[in-house]
Amino acid sequence: MDVDAEGIINIIFPNGIEDEWKDNPDFLQYVSRLGSMSLEQLNKEPERLTEDKASVLSQTQDLAFANYKTFIQTAECSRDIFEKLNRSEKSLESLLAGLPNFSQNCQDFVRSSSDINIHRRLNSLTLTRNAQLLEILELPQLMDTCIRNGNYEDALELAAFVRRLGKKHINIPIIANVVQEVEAAWLSMLQQLLSTLRTDLPLPTVLQIVGFLRRMELFSEAELRLKFLQCRDSWLQAMLAAIPKEDALQHLSRTVELSRVHLFSIITQYRAVFGDAEADISHNTSNFNTLFYSWIMEKVMQFLSTLEQDLALGIGSSLDSIVRQCMYFGLSLSRVGADFRGLLAPIFVKALQQSVEVSIAKATRKFEQDMENFTLPKTQSSIARSFVSMEHTNEEHPPESLLEFRPLADYCNAILMCLNDIRLCAPVALAAKATNLLQESLCSIARSMLSFYRQEQQALTPAEKEAFTRFCSCMADHLLPFLQRCLHIIFPPATIATHLGVNVHRLQKEYITFLDRPTILDSISHLLPVKVELPQLQNLHINFASPSDQKEEPLNVSTANDIEDSESSDLRKSDETSSLTENAVLPPSESDLFLQEEIKQST
Repeated sequence: MDVDAEGIINIIFPNGIEDEWKDNPDFLQYVSRLGSMSLEQLNKEPERLTEDKASVLSQTQDLAFANYKTFIQTAECSRDIFEKLNRSEKSLESLLAGLPNFSQNCQDFVRSSSDINIHRRLNSLTLTRNAQLLEILELPQLMDTCIRNGNYEDALELAAFVRRLGKKHINIPIIANVVQEVEAAWLSMLQQLLSTLRTDLPLPTVLQIVGFLRRMELFSEAELRLKFLQCRDSWLQAMLAAIPKEDALQHLSRTVELSRVHLFSIITQYRAVFGDAEADISHNTSNFNTLFYSWIMEKVMQFLSTLEQDLALGIGSSLDSIVRQCMYFGLSLSRVGADFRGLLAPIFVKALQQSVEVSIAKATRKFEQDMENFTLPKTQSSIARSFVSMEHTNEEHPPESLLEFRPLADYCNAILMCLNDIRLCAPVALAAKATNLLQESLCSIARSMLSFYRQEQQALTPAEKEAFTRFCSCMADHLLPFLQRCLHIIFPPATIATHLGVNVHRLQKEYITFLDRPTILDSISHLLPVKVELPQLQNLHINFASPSDQKEEPLNVSTANDIEDSESSDLRKSDETSSLTENAVLPPSESDLFLQEEIKQST
């Protein structure tokens, strides 16, 4: 615990704190956080804690209400268990009471069975001459018993013996009948072995079963391989069909996992089982390999089809996890010569493109709907007045000045959600399409703003016209640069340029990851504040000192419309060769008003 934390604790708890609090990292972290808060944040902290407490209490009550039936069912189950335990106790007592009689009866049975055993021995001696015939008659039954118990080795030996016996004495009806029954059991053994192959089996068991099938000599080598793949595929399909399909993400995740584990297992088993045989039949190896790899290709295409279907249903922000799983799946199959990772890229790019298209289209429609019911504020909001021009400390946070205009804030949130969904797995191939979609969307919202102005301009008061000017400036100078930064975070121009083999200037010229600001603002350019160019003004800054404290300096004019984000300014430097052109809003008396709208990143 550092000295500052101890000082804060002594101020808050003059009588000391409990010992367990001293070792609580959450407590120490919160105390350190209190020490870093401003006075305004400290004043608001009790209210925030009260709200958190009320929220937790409300969630607890909702949880209790939501699980009310579970509590009742738990009580009923406890009561049933108690009653059943009581009945079990009584039954045990009855059992203990009856055990002496049972013991006596068992002793009587032993004495009786000994007498029966004596008689059985006498009967056995009588049937000694019929033993060989009886053994032959019981061969079908013995065969069935071996098959049911899984003693396939014994069953194969019995079948071979019966076949030899049938060849010698086929003219004897009873022998022919025995041979027929054994053949029927032989076929049932085949079905049982094939059914066993349709279950989850370790490699030693698979080797054993295929060995039995080879010894049965019912299939040729090609037929045996085909039957093996069919049976294992049937088991794999059953596993995949059992996955719940209600949740596309869960279904796809489980499909990838099961396909990776079991498909690799099947391929390994196939190579272990039929690898040695290929050396003996090398002249047919190419045909067998064609069969094997055709089956693998079918499974891969089936998986890709499932992947496309589930991605079309939408899996939210978990696409990066699915990409990693699929790539790992492809890497696993690459060890057996079936790497399909190259086929995944078009599918994921298509899914991401559809997701971006849908999300941006929804955001655009939402903005247009909001504009239908939008009312301009009569006065500038306190949020907008509370910010002055300053360097952004965190360029990933949206400008808080958007909060003055709800449609822009909602639109910004929707675009950020769309970009966050693809942030961890944004493909280079999507850069141009995403830029075009965002460009078209921004052009659309600019046209919506123009349409709103044309419909309402006759009824707008001077204050509302001033608010609409701020609205347009906020879109042009705050929202647009921020979305440009976000686009470059998702698709870094340097990375895109490296992949394409061009420089960043070429990307900017082709508007790849770069928004065409003049085109976007073309619809509302005449509604933006009037600007006059002041050439050769560099390193502009804002001097808020009083007139008496100000020294005579060269003219420094800056507004919210001409202070671009540092990242956007760097991107424009490739086109500016001599000096940075700055703009000032006319009339000069309104400069302070626009300065108050400068972007400040939210924390």
